[in-house]
Amino acid sequence: MEQEVLIHLHEVTKQYQMGEVIVDALLASTVDIMSGELMIIMGPSGSGKSTLLNILGGMDQPTLGEIFFQGHNLTRASDKELTQYRRHEVGFVFQFYNLIPDLTAAENVALAAQLVEDPMPVAEVLELVGLAERAGHFPAQLSGGEQQRVSIARAMVKKPRLLLCDEPTGALDYQTGKSVLALLNRINRETGSTVIIVTHNTAIADMGQRVVRMRSGSIVELRVNQEPLDPEMIEW
Repeated sequence: MEQEVLIHLHEVTKQYQMGEVIVDALLASTVDIMSGELMIIMGPSGSGKSTLLNILGGMDQPTLGEIFFQGHNLTRASDKELTQYRRHEVGFVFQFYNLIPDLTAAENVALAAQLVEDPMPVAEVLELVGLAERAGHFPAQLSGGEQQRVSIARAMVKKPRLLLCDEPTGALDYQTGKSVLALLNRINRETGSTVIIVTHNTAIADMGQRVVRMRSGSIVELRVNQEPLDPEMIEW
């Protein structure tokens, strides 16, 4: 069955003014994001991958070009409409977990649940990420991997159609990183959320159904993995 296009980027350029110099962070990039896929966006530091992620998430607007979410032109959206898009359609997972230290794992997730009308039950989403028994623990009482799982639960409690992960294993050791990748892979399969992982780690590309490779603000390759690897099989 043919996959539905969730997001379409058309000739998207992003420029920043740095003093008297204009910096091209993203150059005339066109790509489709398919509903339910697991995509890896990879490239070295400064390649434009985080800029692309910010535009996909409605946190930044293109200088030129257009972005469509299920046919709706986000480029023409008001600030209020973009806020609604980020609140209801997008979950964010970052390299550093951004948890509120004075709230327990369950309370951090519950806070995000308040943003939407029909969230997942907090206990259910903590079970999904393997933290049911750690619900009452504060971030300082959790390992780095457990904190990242809380941040994933916080993103997923909203039932987002799009889960954007910016270097989600960057602050984790090898085995913990692999377990987080396995969790993201399972979330993609079991919930149907589109999962996009931004990384500079080329080995992680092998788990993606499609891989976008970036360099100097441009998409230089779009590759289909006919047989994506199980994250447990990835080595770096």
